[in-house]
Amino acid sequence: MLVAEEPPVLVSAPAKPDDALWADEPRVTTRLKYERDGSGYIETGYNHYFVVPAVGGSPRQVTSGKFHHTGTPEWSVDGKALIFSGNRNENWEHEFQNSEIYRVDIDTRDGVALTDRNGPDTSPVVSPDGRKIAYLSYADKVRTYQVTKLHVMNTDGSDKAELLPDFDRSVSGLAWSKDSRSVYFQYDNHGDTKIAVTTLTGKMRDVAENLGGTTIGRPYGGGSFSVAPSGRIAYTHVTPYRPAELAIVASQKSAPTVITSFNEDLLNWRDLGEVEELWYKSSVDGRDIQGWVVKPPGFDPQKNYPLLVENHGGPVSNYGARFSPEVQLYAAAGYIVFYPNPRGSTGYGEAFGDLLFNNYPGDDYQDVMDGVDTLIESGLAHEEQLYVTGGSAGGIMTAWIVGKNNRFRAAAVIKPIMNWMSKTLTADNYYDYANYRYAGQPWENIEGYMKFSPISLVGNVKTPTLLMVGTADMRTPISEAKQMYNALKILGIDTALIEVPGAPHNIADRPSQLITKVDHILAWFTKYQK
Repeated sequence: MLVAEEPPVLVSAPAKPDDALWADEPRVTTRLKYERDGSGYIETGYNHYFVVPAVGGSPRQVTSGKFHHTGTPEWSVDGKALIFSGNRNENWEHEFQNSEIYRVDIDTRDGVALTDRNGPDTSPVVSPDGRKIAYLSYADKVRTYQVTKLHVMNTDGSDKAELLPDFDRSVSGLAWSKDSRSVYFQYDNHGDTKIAVTTLTGKMRDVAENLGGTTIGRPYGGGSFSVAPSGRIAYTHVTPYRPAELAIVASQKSAPTVITSFNEDLLNWRDLGEVEELWYKSSVDGRDIQGWVVKPPGFDPQKNYPLLVENHGGPVSNYGARFSPEVQLYAAAGYIVFYPNPRGSTGYGEAFGDLLFNNYPGDDYQDVMDGVDTLIESGLAHEEQLYVTGGSAGGIMTAWIVGKNNRFRAAAVIKPIMNWMSKTLTADNYYDYANYRYAGQPWENIEGYMKFSPISLVGNVKTPTLLMVGTADMRTPISEAKQMYNALKILGIDTALIEVPGAPHNIADRPSQLITKVDHILAWFTKYQK
């Protein structure tokens, strides 16, 4: 619950004359984090934990102080304490990457930090026997991508241990087995989200795959699972042809049983594009790069189809063989769709994900273009029928592509960053980039920040390019899209600026917004079809 505080006031307004129609008083901000994409301006105050009797009654505040407590707390088994993640250090506001696991006594309100490492300690889960806490953590090395590790400790903070030190994938979604001897978790591997379990001695095995289907729009991961006392697992199961359905795994060795069919009444009457996995070599360093190709429904190998490249956001994220209405709509419009996981994508290990450190956009551009060339060499795609789009980091990549080459007939740049100087000082997470992405603050490394800004290449653009952004986007502010639109207008390049009213960074947050996004992209590409 937010415990509100009066906003800061630098000067008091004079008394208002009778019947005067004065303007509202100005809003004064003195905090590091004061706005959040999708929520807007953050009310002044601090988030604290409260408890209330299960039978009803007055809430009682448990935590206090000028600190935020925003994670989901865990009860100790005896019900006498809360276990949670937060940052109660003196310099917490500027140590935004750091957090600890805390324990606070419900009656005395006395709290103690159970961890003390420099890095995020998050997502504590108490074992059923009350003896252990499983949690997520890594030692912050100030890099673009760092793998999140599984840790356990005693409930008093002693005997800390990393369970899978050699496992090169980020883990999340922790859950204990009933006997408190194993921990379940999920992780991404090569575009597939899996559920796994490990003993406290580090013996790990996969128990389910194809977790996801809850991210509407593009083929991202996601999803959730729960473990019954019997060991049965319920989870959201996804395929390239169906969004999330509920599936059950009866044991660690059994195949999943899908027990719902929420979308059959619609999808049984729709022809979907066939989704195929594609692996190819990067021309930069010979690394294996993964992507997917979606063919139009009723694909005829004797026909020539235009190729539409869809770049994922993040860039620390991944696409996979997951249901995507956006991709299927592009395929239904007659395009072969290619969506790759270039370097920097998650699910391929820490080294692969961190290749963008101080080099973004960089060789990931060539990874995308190598995929395009692979499809052309196979005869599936054709040089004179190429189109490209992507949102957020995918919008950055799209803008970078048209600044680097003129091979595409048209482009749609969605909610991009065009200028890292302006982005990192105007976005809601403006404080979160220096040193992790590029060396130093923007004013300390002007040349470096501009080197990787797509606006530096805009003079090369010859491709007709549509820009789209939500008017409430605080993550990639509307001024970023306007920079490219205004530059292209000055250059005389055919362009259009689409502003989606009220949309945050998740520009397709509502079904109608998803429809308008896809419709405008397809209309723009149709305008330039050969």
